[in-house]
Amino acid sequence: MYSTQLPQARGGVLSSSEIHKSQSLSGDLESCLLQIYHHHHQNSLKLRDQTEKAKKDAIKKAGRVSDLLVDAVNGGVQESFMNEKRIELEIRALAATVGRFMKQTDQWLAASHAINTAVKEIGDFENWMKSMDFDCKSINTAIRNIHQQ
Repeated sequence: MYSTQLPQARGGVLSSSEIHKSQSLSGDLESCLLQIYHHHHQNSLKLRDQTEKAKKDAIKKAGRVSDLLVDAVNGGVQESFMNEKRIELEIRALAATVGRFMKQTDQWLAASHAINTAVKEIGDFENWMKSMDFDCKSINTAIRNIHQQ
């Protein structure tokens, strides 16, 4: 798997203890590299998990903000809708009141016209009575004059 390079011989053949020592150093280096690789891999996994967790948390919070904004906008819309309905009811009530006042005004105008006509008739009757009184007095005076002569 890994090639182990043995140290160069100083003068010839290496002893078995030197060969064993060289192999143990090479094994220590390999185990250190494996340990560094595993440590890096663990850190990468932790970082990936943290990133994934932060991403999910950000998405969840963005959804919550979106919901709050929609609720805020809908609350304003709902309040406007309720105000519109209340205003429409007030308009209907005012229209009904105006209709009643118009009928009442028409009745008052008819009554005042009737009273005015009656007053005119009374005035006409009064004038007729004065005319009749004058005529009766004229006839009475004429009859007295004839009678006295």
